[in-house]
Amino acid sequence: MKKELLVCQIRSLCCFFVLTALLNTVSHAQDKKFHIYLCLGQSNMEGYARFGPQDTTVDERFQVMEAVDCPDLGRSMGKWYTARPPLCRCHTGLTPADYFGRKLVASLPADIRVGVINVSVGGCKIELFDKDICLSYIATAPDWLKNMANEYGGNPYARLVEMARLAQRDGVIKGILLHQGESNTNDTLWPSKVKKVYDNLLTDLGLPPGSLPLLAGELVHADQGGVCAGMNKTIATLPQLIPTASIIPSDGCPDAPDNLHFNAEGYRILGARYADKMLALLGYKNPH
Repeated sequence: MKKELLVCQIRSLCCFFVLTALLNTVSHAQDKKFHIYLCLGQSNMEGYARFGPQDTTVDERFQVMEAVDCPDLGRSMGKWYTARPPLCRCHTGLTPADYFGRKLVASLPADIRVGVINVSVGGCKIELFDKDICLSYIATAPDWLKNMANEYGGNPYARLVEMARLAQRDGVIKGILLHQGESNTNDTLWPSKVKKVYDNLLTDLGLPPGSLPLLAGELVHADQGGVCAGMNKTIATLPQLIPTASIIPSDGCPDAPDNLHFNAEGYRILGARYADKMLALLGYKNPH
């Protein structure tokens, strides 16, 4: 009798664990129509320009996963929100990611949502996102950069991976947006350093090698007097190392007086260009 009772108890426990697993699977069901993009870089991806009223009206199909806690905005790390700026940290500005997402949801079928995760740090070198040396890089960085990195738990790359893994429960990662290079100007090894970051991201997210598009934006163009415009020649070589990489042109994108950052209109134009390229890669013709 005791043996039969024990068998019944074991069976009940097994049924409980199976049911719990099924419920967890359902609650974290991946929506293949939720397209997610990872954004990283330095200040131009972080968002330098102030956003205006026209930038705060956003389709709810465009979402942002907050990568830090922002109590003043009513946002918590790891949660999705309608993608009203700021899309990076709590007090950042307009970024190409804003109008990338807006253009996508305006151009894609109405049943597709778009989400972005933006982990960027103004003034950083690409080395900040190299998981093998990022901590030593931060250790020798100025205090202002350390303070920004600390908002990501002291390791921006690890935070990006952490948030991306959470996002993979909800949707499908479709691409990576990069805007970085000002702090690596004249660094001929930059493309290989970017490739290492790209390869590590895919590995750490359990994605096949070379499976995601990488959209890399040019720095402020020479036609705007860009002080780092010479780096665009190096950025242009990125597809030679990463066949899935595409370069997003910055010519004609207005910039700020420092000739280093874009102004708000420049971000709007550049973000839409990122979207145009992604739409073309997704097979949508004439996305304009």
